Amino acid sequence: MKRDSRLSSVLHALLHMAEEDGPMTSDQLAGCLRTNPVVVRRTMGLLREAGFVTSDRGPAGGWRIVVDLEAVTLRELHAALGEPAIFAIGNRTETPECLVEQTVNAALDDTFLRAEALLLERFSEITLADLATDFSRRHVQQCKQED
Repeated sequence: MKRDSRLSSVLHALLHMAEEDGPMTSDQLAGCLRTNPVVVRRTMGLLREAGFVTSDRGPAGGWRIVVDLEAVTLRELHAALGEPAIFAIGNRTETPECLVEQTVNAALDDTFLRAEALLLERFSEITLADLATDFSRRHVQQCKQED
């Protein structure tokens, strides 16, 4: 099963946008993400609908963040993306009448629900500003190593 990496991509794009003084085009963001501009537009459209970004058309246009980085959590961005499945693993459902399958699925369902709740709770604690701060620290550290 293919992993859904949209949250990671969105975070990547938003951090690039936060570093820019002006808007970034879908082509620029696609270059940063090594993807197609159509994928960027589709994903950024979800963020625009949720009120995180705006877009302007024309030669000076592009995508801009319109929220305070301190106010946006990973949980909110995950929700804006339609709350994609957290885990790529799941239950067998080929023989629902099988008591063994029922037992296994009950245990897995409970475990998956608890793990997802814990992860979403953690997502609620991390803001875009936290990521931007970590990026800045890493950037400074890398620059010092290069000198």
